[in-house]
Amino acid sequence: MRFLGNLLAAIFGCLIAFGVLFGIFIIFIALLGSGDDVKTVKDNSILEIQIQNPVADYVGTDAADPFAGLFRQSQGLDEILHAIKVAENDDKIKGISINNNFVIAGYSQTQAIRKALQDFKASGKFVYSYADLYTQKDYYLASVSDSLFLNKVGTMDFRGLSSEVLFYKNLQEKTGLKMEVIRHGKYKSAVEPYLANEMSDANRTQIKELLSSLWIAMVDEISSNRNISSENLNIIADTLGGRSPQLAKKSGLIDDVLFYDEYETKLKNALKTAQTADLNYISLEDYIPTANKTTLLKGESEIAIIYAQGEILYGEGGPSFIGQGIINESLKKAREDDDVKAIVLRVNSPGGSALTSDIIWREVELTKKIKPVIVSMGDVAASGGYYIAAGANKIFAETTTITGSIGVFGTIPNGTELAKNIGINAEQVGTNKNAVDYSFFEPMTDEFRNVVQEGVEDTYQTFLSRVAEGRNISIAQVDSMAQGRVWSGTDAKRIGLIDELGGLNDAVKAAAEMVNLSDYKTKDYPKYKSGLEQFMEDFGGATSKVKQQLIKEELGDEAYRVLNELKAGIHQKGVQAKMPFILTIK
Repeated sequence: MRFLGNLLAAIFGCLIAFGVLFGIFIIFIALLGSGDDVKTVKDNSILEIQIQNPVADYVGTDAADPFAGLFRQSQGLDEILHAIKVAENDDKIKGISINNNFVIAGYSQTQAIRKALQDFKASGKFVYSYADLYTQKDYYLASVSDSLFLNKVGTMDFRGLSSEVLFYKNLQEKTGLKMEVIRHGKYKSAVEPYLANEMSDANRTQIKELLSSLWIAMVDEISSNRNISSENLNIIADTLGGRSPQLAKKSGLIDDVLFYDEYETKLKNALKTAQTADLNYISLEDYIPTANKTTLLKGESEIAIIYAQGEILYGEGGPSFIGQGIINESLKKAREDDDVKAIVLRVNSPGGSALTSDIIWREVELTKKIKPVIVSMGDVAASGGYYIAAGANKIFAETTTITGSIGVFGTIPNGTELAKNIGINAEQVGTNKNAVDYSFFEPMTDEFRNVVQEGVEDTYQTFLSRVAEGRNISIAQVDSMAQGRVWSGTDAKRIGLIDELGGLNDAVKAAAEMVNLSDYKTKDYPKYKSGLEQFMEDFGGATSKVKQQLIKEELGDEAYRVLNELKAGIHQKGVQAKMPFILTIK
């Protein structure tokens, strides 16, 4: 009994000690965050853009939250664009230096930053870039600069866009774990990897045309800034004419090859300051809190911007996935707020649950009856992402946006052969004929497949009708450009899936014009949980995250990607209105 008492006392003491230490940690963090984190901007400063974290359209935490920045894993595109715009009118900021490697952002997000830098240049200030290594996306961003420089022993990647799709048919046969597939649409290639060992002609065609459209948009912009014809840029890509610093300079992709100290000499010349003087850098990360204190748009009336980002799943939703709970609540708040005169729905999603997509679509319809709803598409607004956008009064997309993918499918894991191979036999008992509708351990019956197929077809027809109603075209017209096929923003404009090419700012301006506003401000939705609340939620899953990181390091990026794609397929529930493949563009 004494031993048990001592053990309980020890456990209780540990819990108290942990609670005290955790309390001290929270107080320390609060004190740390309560200080003034706004850095002083010195005269004759250079804003250094070096984006360290993955870029999300919106992070949605309260700027006054002392814990907000401590647990944030991404950088908000909205904050980046705002900071560059503020710097444009900041007399202390004389120019921008892009010193960035491996920007983790989508092509449309990169394009939006690029446009902001173009506006900054138009104000008469300089933009210079330097890199030890230019990836294609980094170069696309940096090519907006007045001058580009590359380390003398650095590298340049400029070869055109490509993508890779993984196929699992042989893996299924070897393991006995099969994905049962029910789909509609010849282009619905999300399920193709489970049905074949190679890419279909239809899928190859749509990927090639999509990549070509994105590449043309990028090359046109690079051509304009670098004064190199699109034809010559494609020749450079085909011949790897930028594969070394010297060849990159000779081809005109960059202006010179320099060591970093020599690059700083160029910056001093641009500032017209003495070579012996120190350069006053302020990082983008440090400048954002300063910029956030400046309001660029002013007025009593408001335009609401509602951010819908991530995969569409049934439930509440959060910073990294779309749920009907948080999005519909935001739409309801915005339409019931008398100060809000119009709404911009920013969509960045590959789709997901067809049910959730339709629930959000309905809320957009209710909102549209009271106030105009304009959609701004980000990197991707496909399948379910297009579903929730289809009913808007007007739709904007970037030239590099991936959209369309009007189609649905269902995948159901089946382990009949696996169970047989490892000696498992499952027996079912039910009260009625269809009480046992499906078992993971038994072959799928024709009756069950027919019921699921019926659901897929009904959902597809509903999807077509939503788009037809929203775009004011016939169902036959929608079907001709549907079948799950994806389109670039440029092609989507040509075939009528969107109304205008442009970014979020263009959508906001259009919303203001629609309600005759000249003076207005914007209001962002939704507000996510505080930094501390997110930390407390994540704390319980910390062990799982560490485990995932260890698995990733052990398997390597490619094998870990295969594992995640298989896991995602197995865990899909219900009919999916989802992007037709996991598209990683290199």
